[in-house]
Amino acid sequence: MITSRDNETVKLAVKLMTSAKDRKKNRCFAAEGVRLCRDAAESGAKIKQFLYTAAAAEKYRKDFEKLISVSVSSAELSGGIFDRISDTSTPQGFLCIISMDEEKDRFDVVKGRKYAALENVQDPSNMGTILRTAEAFGADGVLLSSGCCDVYSPKVVRGSMGAVFRLPVMTVSDFSDAIGKYTDSGINTYASTPREAVGIEDVSFADGGIMLIGNEGNGLDEETISRCSQRVMIRMKGRAESLNASAAAAVLLYEMMK
Repeated sequence: MITSRDNETVKLAVKLMTSAKDRKKNRCFAAEGVRLCRDAAESGAKIKQFLYTAAAAEKYRKDFEKLISVSVSSAELSGGIFDRISDTSTPQGFLCIISMDEEKDRFDVVKGRKYAALENVQDPSNMGTILRTAEAFGADGVLLSSGCCDVYSPKVVRGSMGAVFRLPVMTVSDFSDAIGKYTDSGINTYASTPREAVGIEDVSFADGGIMLIGNEGNGLDEETISRCSQRVMIRMKGRAESLNASAAAAVLLYEMMK
């Protein structure tokens, strides 16, 4: 049993739970909780280490045995040490350290398929919800600008409800330029904006394409909008000027994927 906060495994887990820089450096991230750890195992995620408490191993015996069998290594932590690395108010005693899947996060955008693209979405709750929605509706992948929040932060991983283990997600360094190149290659690119746009319900997505969703407060950059092949909007009857980014994404992706 690990009982010291100075243990190297504990130090690594703390870093992965708190630092995007350390997640990138170590090419791994943490997923905490029984359901998330189970999803990781069932999704074929590469679990480098499974950390657990004795109480959790006893309470969730079936999940414990599955995770032990698929993890490269495992270690028991004392309750106090587990509480130190947890970022939840009521820790369940399961945490997986998972390798980032570079093959999943590097993909070619193929004409005829359907993708979401997020520019500077910075709220982890919104990011997690959008990833969950994109997977639920059958998106083939998600493109991110470099200004988006870290998809491997604990809040995003938790909010995605396991989508982060399965959905291809690729970060693009020059977002506007990449979108312009996709447009020039004949791939439909749709800028979601409330101005000078076609109602989303009037657009045919039979040929696939990329649906772009912008920052929570500012929307898409004007440069990015100018590089898209079409502008689309969600028509609203009430007095609200806009929807929350994740709510807007749900409407847009539903219409695109149906």
